Amino acid sequence: MAEKPQVLRETDDAARKLARLVFREQRSAAIGVLEPVSDGFPFVSRALLGFDIDAVPIILASQLATHTQALLADARCSVLAGRSGKGDPLAHARITVQCRAEPIARTDLRHARLRERFLRRHPKAQLYIDFPDFLFFRLNPLRASLNAGFGRAYALTGDDLLISSAAMEAIAAAEHALLAELNSNKDALSYFLGEERSDVTPAWQVTAVDAEGIDLVQGDAFRRADFPREVENPDDVRAMFVKLYR
Repeated sequence: MAEKPQVLRETDDAARKLARLVFREQRSAAIGVLEPVSDGFPFVSRALLGFDIDAVPIILASQLATHTQALLADARCSVLAGRSGKGDPLAHARITVQCRAEPIARTDLRHARLRERFLRRHPKAQLYIDFPDFLFFRLNPLRASLNAGFGRAYALTGDDLLISSAAMEAIAAAEHALLAELNSNKDALSYFLGEERSDVTPAWQVTAVDAEGIDLVQGDAFRRADFPREVENPDDVRAMFVKLYR
């Protein structure tokens, strides 16, 4: 009797990197929740996507919205994000992440950081981000499924998507200064964007720095660029730039 074909490929570092890139480069995502008023019937909405310093995805939502009310009643949710392009939509990479939502109160010490990181990624959110009914959620990943195209499916853990570095808090504290330095160095941005370097213009802006890389935005285009290695502190970021690009 013929063996059944393997549906999933072995999850390796290349798959983990692709999963993080696909996720981090999306402007928005579909979010599925369990609607309490319909006895837990699935409900799907769309939310702008941001990321905290540890790569936990974040969303901003009005407490008047159905999906917000659902998350406050049942923290389980699923997020779908992916690339698009010509041809068959199913030929492009996408990732589904099962999460547990954590509401972040305005009194939480993390709130200011989430607000700043979200606004740099989505500046038009300035119009409503401080409305009293709006609330941030950290969507803590539990597990994920990456489909990188036909015959390229992988199962990932929540930790596969996260950054666990002792340097996170120090980098977060120095992020404003680091962003100013990075955005003044277009040669560095050209390096980080790799094959996209021909598109580098003053319009490209680094919007976030963490221990593993940077997020960049130009209009509606988002890019994620990883450092050659994980950095150990803010000075390590600066030293890397001096060594590699100046």
